[in-house]
Amino acid sequence: MVVLVLHLLQRLSSARTFFLTLGIVFLVPSIYCGTQEDTQGVDDVSPGSKTQNITLTALLEDQGDPTRWKSLIEPAMQKLMERHPDVDVEIKYTTSPYNETRLKILSALESKAPVDLITIDQIWLGEFAGKGLLSDLSNFTETWGRQSDWYQTNWDGGIYQDKVYGIWAWTDVRGIWYWKDMLEESGVDPRSLMTWEGYIDAARKLNSVLRPQGIEGVHLTGASHSPDLWYPYLWMLGGEIVTMKQGHPMKGAYWYPSFNGTEGVRALNFIKEQIDAGILPQKHHFWGEEFLNRKFAVMIEALQHHIPITTPLNRTYFEQNVGFIPMFPVPDHGTRTSTLMGGWEFGVPMTSAHKDLAWELITIMLEPGMLGPYLTKHANMPTQIPIGEGQYSLEPRKVVPYYDPLVSMIAKGDTRPSIPEYPQMAEFIKEALDVVYYGTKSPQEALDDAAEKSAKALGW
Repeated sequence: MVVLVLHLLQRLSSARTFFLTLGIVFLVPSIYCGTQEDTQGVDDVSPGSKTQNITLTALLEDQGDPTRWKSLIEPAMQKLMERHPDVDVEIKYTTSPYNETRLKILSALESKAPVDLITIDQIWLGEFAGKGLLSDLSNFTETWGRQSDWYQTNWDGGIYQDKVYGIWAWTDVRGIWYWKDMLEESGVDPRSLMTWEGYIDAARKLNSVLRPQGIEGVHLTGASHSPDLWYPYLWMLGGEIVTMKQGHPMKGAYWYPSFNGTEGVRALNFIKEQIDAGILPQKHHFWGEEFLNRKFAVMIEALQHHIPITTPLNRTYFEQNVGFIPMFPVPDHGTRTSTLMGGWEFGVPMTSAHKDLAWELITIMLEPGMLGPYLTKHANMPTQIPIGEGQYSLEPRKVVPYYDPLVSMIAKGDTRPSIPEYPQMAEFIKEALDVVYYGTKSPQEALDDAAEKSAKALGW
């Protein structure tokens, strides 16, 4: 077991996220450059046209590895050049940290910088589209005709006000991970983790045996993204973060906070029951490193991104020692589980003068034969059915631990709302969780306060 842990620690990649700023210089025949209001743009790359220098600038998320985009961008660019023999390409890029990049992209687009291609966090889509910073890709996608290849939730995650503004390229899902030897030592049946009551009972048993060894039984997220680990309990009970309501003072019908209904209160009460059972909220989050370091026996996380997967032996050895249950705990076995999906989308800014070329590059990168190996290399979950379940799933099944169970959760997953006000609402919901964590308010009081603040943010 010590050998396994040392091997995992040596191979563990950083979980911090960074962004890649990539400048692509095209030499192409003369083009027509659409205005900023032109949501498509036209690039004339026909033979015989006069050659011009064009800079196509992309801001891309790199997940902490400045080299990772090469394995996707370079073959995609090669294919683009084959389609357009007169195009010469030069690639330049810089990186920026995740916590700075959203503001950098917003600043660039709001100052009308000529950016042609971006990746955006799914939770940012509503904000960017609502501010008029993204091009409507609906006409492009209708001509493309590949919508049915996407899992429905992932396709819907790129839509704002019935128009397509982003294409969800890859995702993640969260489930229950556990060290088999720790559960066995504590006399805990892994199946007990599947229900709320069993999960809390298991935590008590694990803590009684493992805490003297410096190991926590169950990880409870108390960091900045703690709402993400609460939403699945809300969804499995039939609740929603927001619902459409009539009577908005300016918009007629608009979104209204609904997370403080009976479903939300019951879901947050399950968190309170965990606190009452002695489970400690963790303010600092290391995206699974703390689990792989054997500091926790059980953790709900999208851990698959951080497991060494370079050889099938790693997958097999990992599965022998670490178990996975593809679900969040449910109140009873008759309740359908849920999970939260995050991930990244491709978009074309309104400031792009070369939307056709940017869109074509996106479609090439999204081809299953192009994207599939990239996702496998980084253990990202697919948003496309042919990669998740079709012929392109054969390779990741060989190397990604628990690939099929992970993919099975995609159809059960849900997403945060694509509305401009969501990031602000998430802060209010986090405040509600915090006061319940530390016992200063009841779940109902905490959620009602968060809903009142959210309603004001939504303009009610």
